Amino acid sequence: MLDSFNREINYLRISVTDRCNLRCNYCMPTEGIKQLPHEDILSYEDIVEVVNIAVRLGIDKVRITGGEPLVRKGIVDLMKMIAEIDGIKDLGMTTNGLLLDKFAQPLADAGLHRVNISLDTMDAKKYKLLTRGGDINKVFSGIKVARKAGLDPIKINCVVVNSSQEKDASEVRKFCMKNGIQIRFIHQMNLASGEFSVVEGGEGGNCSRCSRLRLTADGKIRPCLFSDLEFDIRMLGIENAFMKAVELKPRSGSYNRSGKFYNIGG
Repeated sequence: MLDSFNREINYLRISVTDRCNLRCNYCMPTEGIKQLPHEDILSYEDIVEVVNIAVRLGIDKVRITGGEPLVRKGIVDLMKMIAEIDGIKDLGMTTNGLLLDKFAQPLADAGLHRVNISLDTMDAKKYKLLTRGGDINKVFSGIKVARKAGLDPIKINCVVVNSSQEKDASEVRKFCMKNGIQIRFIHQMNLASGEFSVVEGGEGGNCSRCSRLRLTADGKIRPCLFSDLEFDIRMLGIENAFMKAVELKPRSGSYNRSGKFYNIGG
């Protein structure tokens, strides 16, 4: 699919849940969130139907996100169903890694190709503070099991406040270099004010080369993270929602005042 700015749209990010087992301070408010009603969240059969139509339209890269995708029951079954769809060349997942030691091998067996794991510091106390209770040792265990399972390449997503040269980011970089892991630095963003930049080590935030659409857990196709535009697959039909999202995908991001990172998938 080509959008109105001649960008090839071949990448679909799918949020399977708005729920998460962490409360990272740059993602979720202190008071918590109002979660989507279960009946509003797409079933796995709905998601597979969306992916089948997406592939027919030209999508060949799919990434599963959340919230935290590994907290949704039956996620391995969904991965297997998606992996069996002919035409998908790249199947990935973004996770905080806390449950990866349990799920990495089953996910690999189901057909998952690779994982991106969130890690913003190497300091266990600071990690617990940033995530409001997370255990960094579970992340390290998840990385180890993911490597053993052959989920390659493993990429670390490291959120930075000011610069990738700041202390925590530098320590995460050293860890990745030592262990042969790729790293991407993501500057802290603000949806409502439109603050974003190009990801260091990746292409996120590079509007001129953006190839992605997003499917929210409750069935909205969003053409841009930094836009309020969304197209409901239940109201419009799946193919029509895709075509409208591609047709109206903006040249560049502006702001998003109707969504949050935890319910769009970042």
